[in-house]
Amino acid sequence: MMTLPSTTEMYRALVERDQAFEGLFFACVRTTGIFCRPTCRARKPKPENVEFAATVQEALHRGYRPCRVCEPMSAGTGAPNWLEPLLHEITAHPDVRMRDRDLRVRGLDPVQVRRTFKRAFGMTFQAYQRACRLGTAMRALHDGTSALDAGMDAGFDSDSGFRAAFARVFGATPGRARERALLTAAWIETPLGPMLALAGDRGLELLEFVDRRALETELRSLRASLGPIAPGDHPILRQTRRQLREYFEGRRRVFDIPLLQRGSAFQMDVWRALCRIPHGETRSYSDIAREVGAPAAVRAVGRVNGQNRIAIVVACHRVIRADGSLCGYGGGKWRKQWLLDHERLRT
Repeated sequence: MMTLPSTTEMYRALVERDQAFEGLFFACVRTTGIFCRPTCRARKPKPENVEFAATVQEALHRGYRPCRVCEPMSAGTGAPNWLEPLLHEITAHPDVRMRDRDLRVRGLDPVQVRRTFKRAFGMTFQAYQRACRLGTAMRALHDGTSALDAGMDAGFDSDSGFRAAFARVFGATPGRARERALLTAAWIETPLGPMLALAGDRGLELLEFVDRRALETELRSLRASLGPIAPGDHPILRQTRRQLREYFEGRRRVFDIPLLQRGSAFQMDVWRALCRIPHGETRSYSDIAREVGAPAAVRAVGRVNGQNRIAIVVACHRVIRADGSLCGYGGGKWRKQWLLDHERLRT
């Protein structure tokens, strides 16, 4: 994962339409809900109204839709003629899940569609659809506006279309979710990208980067057992936002946020062991297995580590291979390396 240039330099490049920055970042305009290439010819936003994303996928997960002027989703002159209409259809109706049979009805080869999306955008066709669905709901959380306004900002032609997409992710329309939910959701900005936090009166239940592939599956699981999830404010969410800010500023090494994790006795033992790994240190899967009294269960420990729903606070990023190399991380290996480096520098 590349490091973005400074915000000042990216804004300068956007204003000057600097060709040298093409492909290095995308500009996301808060007031219009669109994202653009650095060389876009459209009128430039004020600095306070723009944020920057490293990839198309990140911009989509933040809830932005592609600009029709510079077409950041365009694959170039060699793009097949079916691509633009397909992109427009998905963006206009992100609540509709298009499967292989739906592509065939449109005269498209699913294999070719998958290859084109992977080559042009660095993500699969299904991942793009998922990003549009999740981004719709994320933008509603981010903006904190009414359901109708959030839907219009997200580019929907109707309030009903927005509500359907929101319900696909959170289990109920925005209004009903607020009335019935046991969990409250909030968008939290961090130096590593936005995170989604869910909390109830008993504690923080989820904290994930919004581009984590498993996020939508985790949300479905939670709403199946607890009911709808609604955007809003909660004391534990405020505490989470404050402590994360202190952590990234290097002023906090230990979190004391109330947590509510749901799992088997073995899962709970592993997650508690993760919380005991000191700031600036790492452990191997074998170390964790021995600590929980199951030295032969190294693979099981690895699975449970990956099932952790509370990133950073429950420090699954501090688990590495026995040889010292990095292993998988739901937020991406680049984030894992960043977190470990950040903690070592402040130990």
